[in-house]
Amino acid sequence: MKIGSSIRFNKPRPISSFASVVGKKEGEGPMKGYFDEIVPDPTFGESTWERAESQLQAKTFQLALQKGHFQEFDIDCLIAGDLINQCTGSSFAAKKTKIPFLGVYGACSTMAESLFLAGILVDGGYSNRTAAVTSSHFSTAERQFRFPLSYGGQRTPTAQWTCTASGAVVVSAEGNAPCITGGCIGKVVDLGVTDASNMGAAMAPAAADTILRYLQDTKTKPEDYDAVVTGDLGNVGSLLLMDLLLKQGVNLKEQHQDCGMLMFDEQKQDTHAGGSGCGCSASLLCGYFLPKLEHHEFRKILFAATGALLSAMSPAQGESIPSICHLVEITSQEESSC
Repeated sequence: MKIGSSIRFNKPRPISSFASVVGKKEGEGPMKGYFDEIVPDPTFGESTWERAESQLQAKTFQLALQKGHFQEFDIDCLIAGDLINQCTGSSFAAKKTKIPFLGVYGACSTMAESLFLAGILVDGGYSNRTAAVTSSHFSTAERQFRFPLSYGGQRTPTAQWTCTASGAVVVSAEGNAPCITGGCIGKVVDLGVTDASNMGAAMAPAAADTILRYLQDTKTKPEDYDAVVTGDLGNVGSLLLMDLLLKQGVNLKEQHQDCGMLMFDEQKQDTHAGGSGCGCSASLLCGYFLPKLEHHEFRKILFAATGALLSAMSPAQGESIPSICHLVEITSQEESSC
């Protein structure tokens, strides 16, 4: 059912299994106790960084299947994305399966995008079970969007650290689990930010736009949710989001949690403005937030992952950074009775 520019599902659709896998640096941060697996070898036993990310994503997907006691033939569709050109990390991981595949790209908003699409497929009766998987890798992202690792360039104070991390979920038609109840597809927002080392400033307006539209469409307030989770605005973008929403009469201070700020210890790990990469929000959704809903510590959250839709070439051509934020509402099984 369409409500304004938002969508409410016919009935809540359970996330019947989920898994998170991260790299060494992420496993040394304050969230280390929440992930299913921490892999100390950033190559994941592969010969290139790109193969390493593909292996990371495949490992996370297989772990989600194992935790849910599923086989690959139980999954009707696999929706996956990453940051590498043409989503090769996802397609190379998917080729190891025989599951119909949809590759998506939303930059760091990819987990919310793939999760929402999985829910839409299931709610529309087009799939009984759909998996959504997202990953990022520090070394693949640095080489593509910034400099080769051997260059050793200085990072600016507003720069964020791309996470080596992945999250995977299985959305089902029936079951007892945290449930997706609806969401809001983001609009592309571009306020003219051109600094590719300041993604938080570029993405904050998109987050404000989507969150505000969803609150207005559903006639809800921030206090109606245990947490409003943004993907990876980091320190800079999170402050901007608060300011932008306050100007619209919305105070998000008590409910807001940002995955980029949660992932690392800024002082001890030298990550400047926080974490980033689509694996950042994916791994924390699956490692931290979904278990809290599963154990009824939370009853309802908004998961609003943000993405900067630049390419490796566009900043060099002087283009500004268009951004997007997709939002998914997730409730505990007790709250939604799914």
